[in-house]
Amino acid sequence: MAAASPPLLPTTVLPANTTATVSPAPTSVSSADAKPAATRAFLARLLDSVKRALSGARPWPELIDRSALSRPESLSDAGARLRKNLAYFRVNYAAIVALSLAATLLAHPFSLAALLALLAAWCFLYLLRPSDAPPLAAFGRTFSDRETLGGLIVASAFVVFLTSVGSLIFSALALGAAIVCAHGAFRIPEDLFLDEPDQANGAASVNLLSFITSATGGRV
Repeated sequence: MAAASPPLLPTTVLPANTTATVSPAPTSVSSADAKPAATRAFLARLLDSVKRALSGARPWPELIDRSALSRPESLSDAGARLRKNLAYFRVNYAAIVALSLAATLLAHPFSLAALLALLAAWCFLYLLRPSDAPPLAAFGRTFSDRETLGGLIVASAFVVFLTSVGSLIFSALALGAAIVCAHGAFRIPEDLFLDEPDQANGAASVNLLSFITSATGGRV
């Protein structure tokens, strides 16, 4: 007698065109990827603002024309000359003060390094941080924007008033201001005339750093 064959198990055959669909994981842009873009945008806007401000500079030969220099007759005459020259050579005078500051800091590398570190802290910890960024985490705790701002202000006060950085900055600004005042008092302004486009450029130069408000999300 033949042995009975084992029962067949039911099987299911999948269609050949059936494939498993795997949904892609959602991608998110990390804050580390957003920081370089924000930094580039900030620097680009800063450079554009500086270029627009420097576009209103007067020709430097006109500034250093020795034939237009003479001693003022009185203090009131010197003040009148200074006011008109300040309005006419405002961009050149600002460049002179900036060059005085830059030369002083370059002559003192330690103070320059401390100032650059302070500026970097302001940029990366406050100015360039997105408004929706998570709170700053350090030393095992988190710091709010207000606490971060307070810490930066304290650090700035320490660097400026308790180190040589502050005295160098004030000395450089005083030297630049003295050069500007001396030139403005001795430069004869009779051949200098301001027109409406010049006044418009002057108003634009006052707003040189207005981009900071939008860069910080309205926090400053």
